[in-house]
Amino acid sequence: GKILPRQVELIYILPILRRLKQSIHTPPNTPNQMAPKSKFSTSRERATNPLVWCGAIICTILTIAVIIGGIVTFIGYLVIHPRVPYVSVMDAHLDHIQIDYEGILEIQVTILIRAQNGNEKAHASFSDSSYSLSLNREVVAQLVAPPFEVGKNSSVDFNYVVPSSPIPLRPDQAEDVDAGLKKDLIIFDLKGSSRVRWRIGSLGSVRYFCRLDCQLRFHPLNGTYIPSRCSSKAK
Repeated sequence: GKILPRQVELIYILPILRRLKQSIHTPPNTPNQMAPKSKFSTSRERATNPLVWCGAIICTILTIAVIIGGIVTFIGYLVIHPRVPYVSVMDAHLDHIQIDYEGILEIQVTILIRAQNGNEKAHASFSDSSYSLSLNREVVAQLVAPPFEVGKNSSVDFNYVVPSSPIPLRPDQAEDVDAGLKKDLIIFDLKGSSRVRWRIGSLGSVRYFCRLDCQLRFHPLNGTYIPSRCSSKAK
């Protein structure tokens, strides 16, 4: 029963030959077999949510509508070339001013206010026109006008003749008026507004306020008005 050296070699060599034979006849693993399948591998496996598509479509429609609206507005502005209506003081005159020793003030002022519409293709409507005239922080008169229309490229004048009833002044107010008479300079404050509505062609109507906030200066000796800018028109 002894194992000869030749037999020992065969015992160790035969298993090695069998492994080589198996490796030759076994096909190699393909990439598809080697790589694990990813659950995010294709877009077909995860369908896009319909809400996402609806949101994208709505955003696209809104964007196109805004662009078209901007183009239409720009073209309309170029064609119509709208001008903003405004009000302004054109002239004034201090007809009468008097203050007695008891500080009772009596005045009469004439003020010409013009509503101007420079649009050639649109009327303008004015309403709620009200302006307060004050002297040394004391309101001496209220200038009002009923609703009125201003035609295309035209204007409407309001000639306010403002007589005031006797106005009792405080001692400091009476001193200021007396000092103004001696300097031959009386300053009134005019504040107020008119509501304006006008249509810009097919683009729609616009509503806003024409506001006045300015000073009217007079020479009381002859009642003349010292011209100064008093208008709601932008500079």
